[in-house]
Amino acid sequence: MQFFHLLGYGGKLIKDFRKIFLSFKILEKEGEKKMSTNVAEKTKVNTRTLVQIGMLSALAIILMQFEIPLPFAPAFYKIDFSEVPVLIGCFSMGPFAGVLIELIKVILNVAIKGTMTMGIGDAANFLIGCAFCVPAALIYQKKRTKSGAVTGMVVGTVIMTILGCVLNAYILLPVYAKAFEMPLDALVSMGTEVNGAITGLMTFVLFAVAPFNLLKGILVSLIVFFVYKKIRQVLL
Repeated sequence: MQFFHLLGYGGKLIKDFRKIFLSFKILEKEGEKKMSTNVAEKTKVNTRTLVQIGMLSALAIILMQFEIPLPFAPAFYKIDFSEVPVLIGCFSMGPFAGVLIELIKVILNVAIKGTMTMGIGDAANFLIGCAFCVPAALIYQKKRTKSGAVTGMVVGTVIMTILGCVLNAYILLPVYAKAFEMPLDALVSMGTEVNGAITGLMTFVLFAVAPFNLLKGILVSLIVFFVYKKIRQVLL
């Protein structure tokens, strides 16, 4: 009798272990299903992000071809609105995505139009663009409101203006002068012809470069402020 009792108890234990094992198998399958769903979602998000970066980069390079001359600066200072897609990308996908859009824009522009400054001017263009968009995006990430966006764009405009002045004074203008095989004073005199306040390198930077970057930052910020919400709905 005791043998049969033990046999019955053993059979019950086997059934219990079988139930537990089946329960673990069910949980394992559910976990695998959730994991595969998460992987699919991540893949979908990554693909969508890459497509958005590509679209905004294409728009940026198109906008870069439309340049507007300014009455207070020499002819080689022209405003374009290629930073609009870059800033939209920064706000919607983060600063790293914006940096990628800026980089793709500059590389494609060099591929299409070539470079006259041995790539130094293009590198400076990239740095100045990032100096505007990245700080704006970092501030907006912390405070995703209209006031956060405005604060970010104001800070970005100030940083871009300061960096633009420094790069132009010590790198860009000397490189341009060398590329065109002319003295730096001759380059400055081109500014004097259109702006009487320009009398030397520092006044060139103060009365041509600084207003150029300020104006560009303000115009790009205004455009993004009014169109971002509508474009963001399309991107999402």
